[in-house]
Amino acid sequence: MKLAGVDVGGTFTDVIVVDTDSKAVRIHKVPSTPDDPSEGLLEGLRSAGDDSLGVEFLAHGTTIATNSLLQYDGAQVGMITTKGYRDVLHIARHQRPLHYSIQMEVPWQDRALIRRRHRKVVTERLGPKGEVVTPLQEEEVADAARELKEAGVSSIVIGFLNSYRNPEHEERARSIVEEVYPEAFITTSASVFPQFREYERFTTAAINGFVGVKVRNYLVHLRERMRKEGVKAELRLMRSNGGVATEEFAARYPATLLLSGPAAGVLAGAHIGNACGRTKLITFDMGGTSADIGIVTPRGISEATARDTWIAGYPVLIPMIDVHTVGAGGGSVAYIDPGGAFRVGPRSAGARPGPACYGTGGTEATVTDANLVLGRLRPDHFLGGAMSVKPELAETAIATLGSRLGLSALDAAAGVVTLVNHNMANAIRSRTIQKGHDPRQFTLVAFGGAGPLHAADLARSLEVPEVIVPLYPGITSAMGLLSTDLKYDLIQNEFMLDSEADLDRINRDFKRLDADARAQLQRDGVADGGAQILHAADCRYVGQGYELRVPMPNGELGPDGIQHFWDEFNRLHKEEYGHAFPGNPIELVNIRVVASGRLPKMPEVPPPDSGNIKAAQLASADVYFADKGGALKAQKAQFYERAKLPVDARVSGPAVLLQVDSTTLVPPGASAEVLKTGDLLIRV
Repeated sequence: MKLAGVDVGGTFTDVIVVDTDSKAVRIHKVPSTPDDPSEGLLEGLRSAGDDSLGVEFLAHGTTIATNSLLQYDGAQVGMITTKGYRDVLHIARHQRPLHYSIQMEVPWQDRALIRRRHRKVVTERLGPKGEVVTPLQEEEVADAARELKEAGVSSIVIGFLNSYRNPEHEERARSIVEEVYPEAFITTSASVFPQFREYERFTTAAINGFVGVKVRNYLVHLRERMRKEGVKAELRLMRSNGGVATEEFAARYPATLLLSGPAAGVLAGAHIGNACGRTKLITFDMGGTSADIGIVTPRGISEATARDTWIAGYPVLIPMIDVHTVGAGGGSVAYIDPGGAFRVGPRSAGARPGPACYGTGGTEATVTDANLVLGRLRPDHFLGGAMSVKPELAETAIATLGSRLGLSALDAAAGVVTLVNHNMANAIRSRTIQKGHDPRQFTLVAFGGAGPLHAADLARSLEVPEVIVPLYPGITSAMGLLSTDLKYDLIQNEFMLDSEADLDRINRDFKRLDADARAQLQRDGVADGGAQILHAADCRYVGQGYELRVPMPNGELGPDGIQHFWDEFNRLHKEEYGHAFPGNPIELVNIRVVASGRLPKMPEVPPPDSGNIKAAQLASADVYFADKGGALKAQKAQFYERAKLPVDARVSGPAVLLQVDSTTLVPPGASAEVLKTGDLLIRV
């Protein structure tokens, strides 16, 4: 069976094609095509081999939803909500990003996802337990839908108070809107994720409506392009929770695609690190536009909490892998801000015009240009020689920046690399030290087109002892797409104290959620034997404003099981926060079901079984490094063709390892070893 993983990033589209029978692997990177991402996807498949268009399974990571939100380029959205709650999206929680600034941007007000004139109210009210207090006035819903249609909105969000306890009114309103305005993209807040906290739930639904039309149109266009090219593959879309979904589900709930590519990277990084015998990992995915950081512990991949998940300044109340993104990539632009400060990123040159050295119209200095000037990239081996770059253009861009700073081109290039490394190191500290993790106990798994080039310097600044660079670092996220399953998260609000736990109700609700999950998997073609169901619950001490997720046993829950569950909450609370209060009352807030259905997987790829260090040596050349005093000096570095390095081969720095999809830097004083998995271990 032939499988393909395609991750469309801001600068490059990464492709891996695997034959599960022969275990043959083909990889390729092509420039992304922002105007029509499907063009880059299909070009990547074509470039990976003559028969790659005949793949049978295609997993796709996409930035369509993310870019739509980040660039504030979405649909014209309208909203129908409970009378008296028209301004929930504007008021939010009276929290300001910067408390003492009078000129700051407040995203939910300055870039409102739904303008006030398009927020309509209707008469209805559900009580806190989901009981009907005031019946839904259906004619008001129809009138609101007509007004929104006349106003030209293409997407309508329905969000009612307390609908997370009872979606009856929202679903009836959906039916009415479908009758009045069948062309509209319709979102109900309870169907996206039925959680309490009205502002976050309404905003998540608004995001779904805002990006929905663009995602739906893209998926329709992609399927049509695939049909024309003769690609009949089963298509699956990567979601933020670390699983994939069908294109039909993704088109209906596009907000779940917001961290599509980065989530795949964390999955792949965790798999690679665990295969190398490491259980405490920092995944570091540096591409052309951004760097994504994830944390893996013996408990598994860290997941974002409901109150800590923000994208583009908006809260997102859906299950997500905890990925922290910083605007630092190979295409990040170096510049001097209006205050005279030297900065790098978050603005990126992207795929077009790209870094200056690409010769496609870019003139501003970028991180890639700086690495080229410092000798860390070879012009004749960019993308394995498939793409030519122009070092003289990089030199001109960096020299122009240096002249404004009063620095030579070399010192300016070193400054660009130092600044971007500091930005990324601070981002990693925010996910480790600030969350109680000691980075000195972790291994850095570095991938992405630019990750292995910066990883060793990052590890040294963080005192991380070792770095793992995967066999195919530049397309690791694409590999991650082929390492997961169909995955759906279902949730039910409970709100009960440990002293008043209603086991009959909990068991009844779990059975209903289990049945809903199995039905969804069956619709996706998963047989009963191929489904896996896991239970969990969100708990907190009474009075707390945040919850902790605790695993629950599957099956019927009895008195002993629920007592073990409360004890486990206390244990996890102490592990997570350093303290616990066993005598305090505990509140069970939500129960959760995570359902997964098995999909074809990428097989373990054997490392190269031949080659030697001498055959891998290409040449030696000057590469610039800072000495202990900070002075920049040229040192002779040996360049190697990584694919020809056999298992157990060791190289000492300074060295540069070249391959089609990425470049790995081994600085002076560090060493690198090829592990039995084919991955590279750098001891810094």
